[in-house]
Amino acid sequence: MRRHLLHRRIIFYLPLRSLSTAPSQVEPLNLLPLNSTSTSPKSPPSVLTLAGGNPKQRALSAISLLKSETDPSSILNICRSASLSPANHLGRAALSVAVSSLSSSPQHLRSLLTPLLHSDNHLPHAISLFGLAGLLDDALAAFRSSPSLRSLNALLFACILSNKHPQAGEFFRDFPVSYRIKPNILTYNTVIKAFCESGGSRTFYSYLDEMVLKGIKPNLTTFSISLSGFYREERFDDVKKVLWLMKKHGRHAGLSIYNIRVQSLCKLGRPDEAKELLREMRVRRMEPNWVTYDHLVLGYCCIGNLDEAKRLFKEMGRRGLLPQSSCYFSLVHYLCKGGDFSSALAVCRESMERNWVPRFSTMKMLVDGLVGSSQVKEAREIVEMVKGKFSRNVELWNKIEDSLPI
Repeated sequence: MRRHLLHRRIIFYLPLRSLSTAPSQVEPLNLLPLNSTSTSPKSPPSVLTLAGGNPKQRALSAISLLKSETDPSSILNICRSASLSPANHLGRAALSVAVSSLSSSPQHLRSLLTPLLHSDNHLPHAISLFGLAGLLDDALAAFRSSPSLRSLNALLFACILSNKHPQAGEFFRDFPVSYRIKPNILTYNTVIKAFCESGGSRTFYSYLDEMVLKGIKPNLTTFSISLSGFYREERFDDVKKVLWLMKKHGRHAGLSIYNIRVQSLCKLGRPDEAKELLREMRVRRMEPNWVTYDHLVLGYCCIGNLDEAKRLFKEMGRRGLLPQSSCYFSLVHYLCKGGDFSSALAVCRESMERNWVPRFSTMKMLVDGLVGSSQVKEAREIVEMVKGKFSRNVELWNKIEDSLPI
């Protein structure tokens, strides 16, 4: 779960505009192999197909291969064959998967990221990726090789990704002076996030005062980060104060702020209070979206109130809101854990109709549960659906299918 969340954070952190170039200027990632051979003896044959197609197709194919590959040399070969570039979303996603897989092999990881260090466009992303791998010293060296506002912001984010939050405060204090860099709103938001994720949410107030003095106007992200931190530390008086400060600075609580509050309360195991916010939204004539319901469904699942989770899931459909994969997966998992295999089967079928299949362990729990509740026909149907739609783990599913009662 943590790796998945880190992937999302690294993909979406840096603004697209700051990473992109015109089509003629996009620099693909040309990896240098660790040896003189052009291919790795352990590379899968399907790597050869990555050379064709457009960048999107190559990146999608690379992601599929990288998710099941563990050999460092083969991972490098996949990235090289796909000519991955952080100039596009899918390229960043593929690089993120590769870096996570190579985190235990620093030599190979440095070989992956070294080409990015020679591009002003890609250097900030390389710094963030070093952070994702836990190599903060490498991220710091990359920043010092070409200090700028963008690389400083990436370095602060690398501190968060590497779970070295205090370093962000030190770098923020020292580097703008040492390198004559003028922090912007992203710089402040990132250092505030570092403190809010490490138990120091109350530092938000001093940074907010500093921003105001320097003429930097806080945005909704500034306040959403602080709200998450105060909820995490269960400082509810500070939550009220932040909401008041938002109004003072001309920022009004819209849907994104309500979703942060709903999510935070659900993480604390207080979904009933989160549901009260849902009513408050409607009083203000503000419509919740699928994200709001996703948080609530998971919140009720986590405290074992599966009936309310199912009710909210159905309410989404009545309101014309389409659940996303995370909602389906969470609900199927917790319904199986709660022994409600019939409901889990219905939700799973709906998910698979949209080409989303829960992880193998959840599906195995569902199949075993159906068999245990004398629903062998349904269990066999699920196995056949998985095999028909998805090629991954086919051998494991064949074994499970062979073991099913006749």
